[in-house]
Amino acid sequence: MQQAHDFKEESDVLHELLAAMDNAALARTTLYKDWTINDVVGHLHFWNHAADLALADEDAFAGLMKESLPGIVELGHPEFTRRWLKGCEGTELVARWRGFYLEMAERFATADPKQRVKWAGPDMSVRSSITARQMETWAHGQEVWDLAGLEFLGKACPNSDRARNIVVLGVKTLGWAFVNRGLELPDPAPFVSLRSPSGERWDFNDPATPDRVEGDAVDFCHVVTQTRNVADTSLVVTGEAATHWMQIVQCFAGPPEDPPAAGTRHAA
Repeated sequence: MQQAHDFKEESDVLHELLAAMDNAALARTTLYKDWTINDVVGHLHFWNHAADLALADEDAFAGLMKESLPGIVELGHPEFTRRWLKGCEGTELVARWRGFYLEMAERFATADPKQRVKWAGPDMSVRSSITARQMETWAHGQEVWDLAGLEFLGKACPNSDRARNIVVLGVKTLGWAFVNRGLELPDPAPFVSLRSPSGERWDFNDPATPDRVEGDAVDFCHVVTQTRNVADTSLVVTGEAATHWMQIVQCFAGPPEDPPAAGTRHAA
C-alpha cells in the first residue's frame, strides 16, 4: 500500500530534523498552542500507537479510547500524553517514536487497504487511517520546521508529491467541515486546481463550477490542516462557497476548530 510507504517517508523527513536536536532544543515551545517539540512527538507517537492498535485488535483499541478520551478532555492533549509517556521525553522519546513508526509502517504496508477500522471519530478504511497518520505527521511537523526556521540542515522543509494524499484528504473532507458545524453543504463542490511540488497539475471536481480554489498544493495542505491561515498563502479563492470553505476547513476529526489567525503561524 503506497500510503504506508508515504507515511514512513513523511516520518523520516521529520526524524531527520529531530535527530539533529538535543534535549534542550526538543523542549522549546512552538507556535502551536504553546506545545513543545516534545509534546508534538509525544502526540504523534500516541496516535500512531492508537492507529496501529485499531488495525490489530478492535477490542484493545476500544479499551484504549475508553481509558484515554476522558483524560484528553480533562487534561488536554499535551498533559495527557506526558502522563501516558511516564516521563519519556527528549532524544529518548524521538528514538521510541521512530522505532515504533518503522514497525507500524511495515504492518500497514501489507494490510488490506479496504479493511474497516475503528477510530476516535467515524470508522474508516485502513488506507484512510494511514493517510491520516501521514497528514498529522506532516501537519505537526510544520510546527517543528517553523521553529527551526526557513533553513535547517542546509534546506527548507522538503515536500514531495506524497502531499497528494493530504490534498485528497482535504478535498474529500469538504462535507465534514460543513456538517461538523451544522452548516449546509455547498452544491456543487468548488473546483480545486493545484500545482504539485514536482510541477504536475492536480484537478478535483467540476471545472465548470464558478467557485474555485487554485494555486500551490503545499499551500492547500497548509490550509486544510490548519497550519496556516489562507491569507498567508498564495492560494487564489473565487466565490462565496469556496471562500467559506477555506475559512472553516479542517481535514481532521474532532469538534470544529478555527484556523490560526493571519500572520500567527510562520517560519522563524
